[in-house]
Amino acid sequence: MAKGKVGKTVGSLGDYLKEQRVGARLSLRQLADQAGVSNPYLSQIERGLRKPSAEVLQQIAKALRISAEQLYIRAGILSPDDGVGGSVELAILSDTGLTERQKQSLLDVYASFLALNAADGADDATPAGAETDAEGTAPITTEIDPDSDNRVTNEG
Repeated sequence: MAKGKVGKTVGSLGDYLKEQRVGARLSLRQLADQAGVSNPYLSQIERGLRKPSAEVLQQIAKALRISAEQLYIRAGILSPDDGVGGSVELAILSDTGLTERQKQSLLDVYASFLALNAADGADDATPAGAETDAEGTAPITTEIDPDSDNRVTNEG
C-alpha cells in the first residue's frame, strides 16, 4: 500500500478525530481501548493513512460521545446536505443485518442513482417504474405474469 494520504476527506476526518480526542482528554490508547480498535490503527486513521469503515466510525463516535453522522460526513460517507438522502444513507449504515461491504455497495448504488437523476433533471414526466422507447415518447411498462413467472411488456 502507498504511504501517502488516502484522501482529503480522510485527512480532515483524522484531524477532526484528534481534535475530539484531545478535547475529551483521552490518550490515543484510551480511545483505542474504548472504541475496540488497535492503537496503531487509530493512529493511522488520525494521520489520514487509513479509511475506517462505517462500523469503526460508529464505535469511535460512541467512545467519544459524539454523533456518528458527523464522522460519516467527515469521512465522505454521507453528504452534508440533509436533503440529499441523509436518512436513507443513515438507515443503510445502521442496519445490523448487512455486512460492511453490502452497506458500501448500497451506498454506491444510491449515490449513482442520485447523480443520474441530477444529471437527467428533466425526466420528471416519466412515471416511476415506467420506461420509454428509444425516442422517449411511448411509456413501456414491465410486469410479471403470475401464471408463468415470465416478464410481460405492454407498450403504450
